[in-house]
Amino acid sequence: MHAPANGFPFDQHIVWTPDPEDSRNTNLMRFIRTHGMASLDELKARATEDAGWFWDAVLKDLDIRFRAPYTNILSMPNGPAFPQWCVDGRMNIVDNLLDKWLEDPVTASRIALRYESEEGDILTFTYSDLARQTARVAEALREDGFGPGDAIGLFMPMTPELLFAFLAIIKIGGVILPLFSGYGPSAVATRLKDADAVGLFTSNAFPRRGRPVGLKQIADEALNQCPTVRRVIVHARLSEAFVPMVPGRDVTYDDYVKGKPETSPTHDTSAEDPMMIIYTSGTTGRPKGAVHTHCGFPVKGAQDMYHAMDVRPEDTMYWMSDMGWMMGPWLVFGTMAIGATMVFSDGAPDYPDPGRLWRMVEAHGVTHLGLSPVLIRALMSHGPEPVKAADLTALRAIGSTGSPWDPASWNWAFEHILDRSRPILNYCGGTEISGGYVCGNFLQPLKPCSFSGTVPGMDTDVVNEEGEPIREAVGEVVIRKPWIGMTRGFWKDPDRYLESYWNRFPGVWVHGDFAAIDKDGCWFILGRSDDTIKVAGKRLGPAEVEALVNADQAVVESAAIGIPHPIKGQEVGLFVVPDASFPWDAPAETAEHTIEAFRDRLAAAVMAELGKPLKPSFIRFARQLPKTRNAKVMRRLIQAVHLDRDLGDTSSLEDPGALDAIRDAR
Repeated sequence: MHAPANGFPFDQHIVWTPDPEDSRNTNLMRFIRTHGMASLDELKARATEDAGWFWDAVLKDLDIRFRAPYTNILSMPNGPAFPQWCVDGRMNIVDNLLDKWLEDPVTASRIALRYESEEGDILTFTYSDLARQTARVAEALREDGFGPGDAIGLFMPMTPELLFAFLAIIKIGGVILPLFSGYGPSAVATRLKDADAVGLFTSNAFPRRGRPVGLKQIADEALNQCPTVRRVIVHARLSEAFVPMVPGRDVTYDDYVKGKPETSPTHDTSAEDPMMIIYTSGTTGRPKGAVHTHCGFPVKGAQDMYHAMDVRPEDTMYWMSDMGWMMGPWLVFGTMAIGATMVFSDGAPDYPDPGRLWRMVEAHGVTHLGLSPVLIRALMSHGPEPVKAADLTALRAIGSTGSPWDPASWNWAFEHILDRSRPILNYCGGTEISGGYVCGNFLQPLKPCSFSGTVPGMDTDVVNEEGEPIREAVGEVVIRKPWIGMTRGFWKDPDRYLESYWNRFPGVWVHGDFAAIDKDGCWFILGRSDDTIKVAGKRLGPAEVEALVNADQAVVESAAIGIPHPIKGQEVGLFVVPDASFPWDAPAETAEHTIEAFRDRLAAAVMAELGKPLKPSFIRFARQLPKTRNAKVMRRLIQAVHLDRDLGDTSSLEDPGALDAIRDAR
C-alpha cells in the first residue's frame, strides 16, 4: 500500500460546505437528535458498536411495518458471514412500498412514477395507480399457477410495465430476477438456468438512438436452453416491431392482464424470505447470484436515500440505470419505501440531442439526479450550453456511482450543473451490499472527487495488506460488522461467497475496492483492487494515472492497465479516447507528428507527477472503451484483448464493437 506520488487525491481542497440551517433540517440530523446525540460522528460510533440497536432504529425511522414483529433484530449463530435479521418477523416488502400508502388519500394520490419515452411521451402513475396495475399482474400470475418462491425473470427496458411486473412478483411471494436489457442470449440463459426461473417478462423491442433494439428474439434464443421457463409475457413496447409467439408458452402483456381485478392480496412472507436474485458478473466462471430478502436490500437502499441523500416524500429521484444493475431495484425500493417519486426513461440521455437529459430534469422536477462520471465526460464535449438551457433549480444534488471521478469532470459538473452551491453525492458500494458503504451527505463538506465518509451503520475502513487501518495511503476497503442489506450469500454457492468476501481476514468483509482516507476524513475510491497495477513492488491504482491524463483538454476518457514485464512484474499501458480534433482520417505521414506530440504530452504529464518508473510503456488511441451499460470501464477486457487472452465473462459488455476499437487502437 502506498501514498500516490503526485499527491492525488490528497492535494484536493474543500470546495463545498453545507449551509448550517439546511443541515439542521435534514432527515439525518433529525434522526441524530431523536436519539439524543449531538453529532454524526457520535451516531456512527454507536451504530458500529451496536448494530442491532441501529438497524432497529432505522426500521422505525422508515416506518417499516411488520405483520408479526421480529423477536430479535440480529442473530449470528453461524457467524458474521451468515447473520439472521428480523428473526421471526413477518413482512412482505410490498406492504411498505404500496399497501401502507393506500391508507391515506393524500399519500395514495401522490405521484410514484414519472416515465418518459425516447419518443418524448410522458406518463405518470400515483401510488394508487401503481397498486391497481400491480394487482392486475399479480392476479394474472396467480391464475397462471405462479406463487411463493417462484423465480421470474425481468428482461425489459425501463417502462411502467416493468415496474408493475417487478412489484407483482414480490406481491405474490415470488422472487424477482432482474436481467440487463443489453444482455445477449447466453447471458440471459445462464442466469435463468442458474436461478431455476419458471417465467419471464420481456418486450418485443425498444428504441435506442432511434433504432429498435430487439429483446424477444434474444429471449427466444436463450429459452432454448431453459426448459423450466413455462410462460413468457411479452410487452409490445414498439407496436410496429412484430415478433413470433410460441404457442402455449408466450402471451402478450395486454392479453395476460386483460379483465383482471384491480385489487389483490399481498402474500404473507417471512421478512427473511428470498425476494430477489440479482447477478454480478465474475471475471471467470458463472455469474454470482446475490440473494436478497424482504427486510434486506429494500431497507438498506431506503436508509441510504433517506439518511445520506436526504430524499423526502416530496422529492423526485432520477437515477439512470437499467433494472439489471442494482441501481434499478435500488431506485424502486428506496423511493417507494420513503413515499417519494421515481423517474424511468428509455433510450439514450443524449438523444436526439445533448440537451435531452437536462430537459428531463426540468420537466420532471428532479431533485436528485444519479449519473456516472463517464456520462459527464461524454457530455462535457458538448460544452455547458445544453445544461444552461434548462431550469435546474429543483435539483438538490447529483448522485454519482459506477466509476471514479477525475478532478476535471467533477469540477465541470459541480460548476455547470450545480452552480457550485449544491453537492455531488458520490456513492459507492455494490450489488452484494444493497447500496453504499460510503456516500456524500448534507452535513459534511466536500472535496472534488471525494465521499464525505461512511454511510451510518457501515463499519467500513481502509487497511493495508496486514489488515491494519491506514490513512493518507491507498489500501483495501473492509467492512467489520454485518449490516441489514448484505447479501444472504450467492445462490446455490455458499463456498464462492465466502471465498469472495470473507476468507482473507477472519470475520471481516473485504470488498475488493481500492480507496484512501485523507487527513480530513474524506474518502476517495480509486477503482477495483483487482485492477491494481504493481510496478516493481509499487501498487498503483489505474485512477491515479487516468486522472492525470483526463485532465488534458483533448482527452475524453482513458483506461490504464497492467502489462506483464519480466523485471518489474508489470508496467503501465494506457488506452486513450481523444476528442474530435484527433486526426483519425489523416494520412499516417501527415498525422504522425501530431499524434506523437500528443502522446509525448500525456506521457510527460504522468511522469511529472508519478515519476519516470511509472511512465506508460505505450499510449494508444481508441475510438471507444469497452464498458458495462452502467458506464463502468471494463479494464479486464482491455487487458485481455491487448494480451490476446481469453475474454472470460463478457455478458456485461454494452457494445462488443468496443473490443474491436481496442484491437484497432492507433
